[in-house]
Amino acid sequence: MGNVLLEQKQKRNVGMKTEEELWHEYRQNRDPTVREAFIKQYAPLVKYVAGKVAVGMPHNVEFDDLVGFGVFGLLDAIDKFDPEKNVKFKTYAVTRIRGAIFDELRSIDWVPRSVRQKTREVEEAVGSLEAHLGRTATDQEIARSLGMNESEFLKTMMKISGTSILSLNDVWFSGDENDKVSIGDSIESPESLNPDIIVEKDEIRRVIINAINELPDKEKKILVLYYYEDLTLKEIGQVLEVTESRVSQLHTKAILRLRAKLTNIRKGIV
Repeated sequence: MGNVLLEQKQKRNVGMKTEEELWHEYRQNRDPTVREAFIKQYAPLVKYVAGKVAVGMPHNVEFDDLVGFGVFGLLDAIDKFDPEKNVKFKTYAVTRIRGAIFDELRSIDWVPRSVRQKTREVEEAVGSLEAHLGRTATDQEIARSLGMNESEFLKTMMKISGTSILSLNDVWFSGDENDKVSIGDSIESPESLNPDIIVEKDEIRRVIINAINELPDKEKKILVLYYYEDLTLKEIGQVLEVTESRVSQLHTKAILRLRAKLTNIRKGIV
């Protein structure tokens, strides 16, 4: 009986504090009552993100499964959120939730083998071409290197566009535990992407930011709008005044180009 009364008192105390106070309290003592309150408060955010991810997914991917995957991201976000960094929890959590969903989708191997193989071929072609050219490769150049005409290349891009997943939690290491940086940490608002504004001591984060900055302008905008501003591909199409299918194509190219750039950097090619 005493434990029940204590628990009720703790819950009343939680309800009387501001969210900012609760975050600072949770950082200090990891109170499970506070954690439970955050889970309850932000559970609808998981369904919101899962709904966004579900758009364009194959029919064999269940919405409830996406929600389940996303819950792990929410728990991770609550445990790792630092209120001192002046970032809204909702913004931080969306990235973690989406990343957890994508990570789980990749782990269950839902992409057909033929599509995965084609994705790898395009990514390798882009990486090789851009390392050789020292600039962004055009569709025509990529198509030629793959032995296709431009029309065939665009059809291929449409085929793989629904499966090109960039996990924002992919981590790049710079040595010790404190130097971990994810791609998601490096996708900021368009103004923040300017290297003259950002002075980073972490070389790995600079590498990721530079790779993003080297993308064609429209592709870079799509990454920012999709992963940072949390717009759907349809909404991005309205912003950029292009069709949703064109946004999907550009999104896929941006993902493949970014992965190719980072792979080349890892290998020391560029």
